[in-house]
Amino acid sequence: MLAEIQVSDLGVIEHLHLSLGPSMTALTGETGAGKTLVVEALELLVGGRADATLVRHSANCAVVEGRFIVPAGERSVDEVEVVVRREVPGNGRSRAYIDGRMATAAALESLGARLVDLHGQHAHQSLLHVEAQRRALDSFGALDTLEVDSALRWLHDLDASLAELGGDARELSRETDLLRFQIREIAAAQLGDPEEESHLESEEKVLASADALRLGAESARALLDEPDPARGGPAGRSVVTELLGVAAAELGAHDDLRDLAERLQSALAEVSDVAGELRRRAEGYEADPERLAAVQARRRRLFELRRKYGDTLSEVMAFEAACQRRLSIIESSEARRAELLAERERARNALVEAESRLGDARRAVAGGLGRAVASHLTDLAMPGGRLEVVVGAGKGDDVSWLFAANPGEPALALNRVASGGELARVMLATRLVLSEAPPTLVFDEVDAGVGGEAALAIGHALHRLAAAGHQVLVVTHLAQVAAFADAQVVVTKTEQEGRTVAAARQVTGEERLVELSRMLSGQPGSAKARQHAAELLDLASRSDRPV
Repeated sequence: MLAEIQVSDLGVIEHLHLSLGPSMTALTGETGAGKTLVVEALELLVGGRADATLVRHSANCAVVEGRFIVPAGERSVDEVEVVVRREVPGNGRSRAYIDGRMATAAALESLGARLVDLHGQHAHQSLLHVEAQRRALDSFGALDTLEVDSALRWLHDLDASLAELGGDARELSRETDLLRFQIREIAAAQLGDPEEESHLESEEKVLASADALRLGAESARALLDEPDPARGGPAGRSVVTELLGVAAAELGAHDDLRDLAERLQSALAEVSDVAGELRRRAEGYEADPERLAAVQARRRRLFELRRKYGDTLSEVMAFEAACQRRLSIIESSEARRAELLAERERARNALVEAESRLGDARRAVAGGLGRAVASHLTDLAMPGGRLEVVVGAGKGDDVSWLFAANPGEPALALNRVASGGELARVMLATRLVLSEAPPTLVFDEVDAGVGGEAALAIGHALHRLAAAGHQVLVVTHLAQVAAFADAQVVVTKTEQEGRTVAAARQVTGEERLVELSRMLSGQPGSAKARQHAAELLDLASRSDRPV
């Protein structure tokens, strides 16, 4: 409930502080005294549009603060306080705070929707919104959406499980085909050695220059191994070996040079070995165009694999292994996917059936809600008024409340055909029918254009809402309504130093009689008016709950 509200520099209100009780409070006063400004202050607290023209002349900023007492939660019987503050500067954007922390207007509106409902000429009346009208219909018919919600959760869980498998069946089929193609292409190359390309490169160089290598090896071997007939040297000895032998013999004749002679002998042995190796290699260098073409083709194939699947053959082989793993996962999940798809079909059918049942139930109780609300409109000075609750197709989420104030008129949307007072009375009748509502209900102009017994009926109806556990705040000009309040707050305005200033104070006892007398006759001192006021209070005290 709203425990306190404090307003500064809002219109004619310089400073106002109100402490409110948990039951019914009537806000009264002369026309133009500032009663509606209190309601507008409340509207600002619940996220209403901030208009800089509301800021008091010569003030920089209008400030509204409210202290709400709300239950701590479902598992606690304790209560907690929530403090809301709204600042409206003369220029610039408004600012909102919840418990001292900055908040957006949307957050303020969301909080306000749970705490306060305004009825009258206010855009924040919850029952003007489709969502609230749908909830009200469900509350009236004791309907719940558990079956639909459960089916929706089931469907969403299955969709999530299918998504974890990697997409829909069509996408997976395309992925499977691609994986199998990639695996076949890589497997066909029979990769085994990550260094195969470097070996092939070396082999290609040798094959491409086989003739030149053979000629070079033969020429070198001839110099090292074959004798020169022109020199007439020893048979079977080449020029190189002959000269090395002569030099070694010369050196061996001297003790001091014998170590060098031994080294030349070693060189002779090495030359012989090299000559033999050259002979063997020259015999191996044979031109093989077919093998050269095969090596070149193999290198091109490996290059194509690297171009598509990795920078190195090691990466290509790793890519093939990853494809094998992914394909195995997909193939093993096909059975699971089939199970999930079958279950999803069952979940979808269950959702359609649950939505159909919910829609049928909503359409079945819609007429009863309209008649129940209309049954209270006669007592609230709207004998010809009717409320039609229209429920859309399917599960019936599209709920519209249509209203006609007079017989023979078409029923249209509430906010299009009802005046502020009529709308407030329709909302009052609705609240009498429905048990679910925010803890604080504010009615502005609910008694507009009525009087006599209708005014008493309105006062009694507001009492019933308070008796049901709601905090009710009503702005009224009628003593018949104010008499039913547990507390009465009078708003007055005076002139101070050439400025109009509004003030508010709670009246009790004799002061309340005086205020009710003023409301009845405009003559606070009238004995007859005082007697009538006393009768009203007595009548209210004998209603279904004492004043």
